[in-house]
Amino acid sequence: MFRPNPLNKKVADGGCAIGCWSHLASPIAAEIVALAGYDFLIIDHEHGPGHYLDATSIMQAISATPCASFLRVPWNDAVHLKRALDTGVDGVIIPYVRSAEEACQAVDACFYPPAGTRGMAHVLARASDYGMKMNEYADQLEENLCVTCMVETPDGVRAIPEMAKLERLSMIFIGPFDLSTSMGISGQFEHPEFRSMLSDAEAAVKASGKLLGSIATGVDDAAALRDRGYQFVVASSDLLLLREAALTNLETSRPA
Repeated sequence: MFRPNPLNKKVADGGCAIGCWSHLASPIAAEIVALAGYDFLIIDHEHGPGHYLDATSIMQAISATPCASFLRVPWNDAVHLKRALDTGVDGVIIPYVRSAEEACQAVDACFYPPAGTRGMAHVLARASDYGMKMNEYADQLEENLCVTCMVETPDGVRAIPEMAKLERLSMIFIGPFDLSTSMGISGQFEHPEFRSMLSDAEAAVKASGKLLGSIATGVDDAAALRDRGYQFVVASSDLLLLREAALTNLETSRPA
C-alpha cells in the first residue's frame, strides 16, 4: 500500500525508533507487535522462514497502524531487492555489506534508472497500489524509501566513510553478533577489541550524517543505544517475545 514512510517523522531531528524482528512469518504476530506500539517491524528473509507472499500478508496486517515495514533480504542481490521493494515495504536492509562497492551495488538496485538499475514494474506492483498510484510512487521513492546496509565485519566498519558518500543510502546498521564473530570473539560484547571496533563504527556513521541502527543486546540495551545517538533500535523479536512469555508462564504455572 502506497503511503509516506511513517518512520521519517519519528527519526526527524534525532528521534529514536524502537522496533521488532518478524521471525515467525506470521501476520497475526506482526499485527500484535504493531498494535502494541512498535515503530517498525523487520521481516527477516535472511534467517526467517518467510517468502514474499508472507511479507505481503504481514504488511497488510499492519497497514492500519503507523508501524513501518522493513524487509531484510537474504543477500545483496538485485533480484531479491526488486522483489522485496515491489511488495511495498518502507525500507530494505541488506546484510553483510563489506565495501563501498557492495553498498553501491545494493543502492543502485533499489532505484529506477537513471538513478539506479531497478527494473520497472510499478505499473502493477503492490508498492504503487497495483499501478493505481504509480506516478506518485515513482516520484516519491527517494524521499520515502529507507535503504539500509548492515555492517558486520571489520572490513565493513573501515568502509563506512566511503559507503556513507552514497547519497541514496539512508542508514548504516551495525550487526553486533556477526561483527563480534568475524573478530573471533563471538558474543563477547564487553571485549575491549569489540568495544573499540563498535566505537569506531558509531563515530563514522555519526560523522556521515546517516541514520545509525543496531540490535539491543544484554550489554547494550535499547535505552543505552538510544542514549548513544542511535535512531533505529531493534529491541526484540516476535519469536523471542513468544518464547520468553511461554517459558515464564510455564515456570510460574507449574507446581513447585
